Amino acid sequence: MFIQWLRENRIASFLLTVIRLYLGVKWIQAGWEKISSGHFDASGFMMGAIKQVSGAHPAVQPWWGDFLREFALPNAGIFNVLIPWGEFLVGLGLLLGMFTSLAVFMGLTMNFAYLFSGTTSVNPQMVLVGMIVLASGANAGRIGLDHWVRTYLEIKFRKKEASAAPLSHSA
Repeated sequence: MFIQWLRENRIASFLLTVIRLYLGVKWIQAGWEKISSGHFDASGFMMGAIKQVSGAHPAVQPWWGDFLREFALPNAGIFNVLIPWGEFLVGLGLLLGMFTSLAVFMGLTMNFAYLFSGTTSVNPQMVLVGMIVLASGANAGRIGLDHWVRTYLEIKFRKKEASAAPLSHSA
């Protein structure tokens, strides 16, 4: 019942817009801070997470530590670009209400990666709020560019479908 209200109610779309804007600002600030500093390097964070794999109750699970050690750390240069720009673009998508579900899904993916790496900070809060936005579906982007993009794509798809439809011949 609550999910249906989130997905369909007009009042919910206004509340979701406020939540979406809040998340967007958080993501864009995090990304821009890294981009504008000009020297973001995730390798120190990754090495710190790898160190948290040991002990009786490790903060970082061994499977995630293996991923960081074997894949992420050797490719830190790629992650040094993906992380700041990913954060910035997630924030931009949420602020504009454009590709909202994709933006919040990618934001959640990053939040979980940070949580898997043993950090908390604002990540649990952003996961909780992000899940609400994701569960609300298209209603989260109703007050935003999603409405216009969806309308444009539907019209374009209908035109393409109409032009591809076979002509019927009567015998």
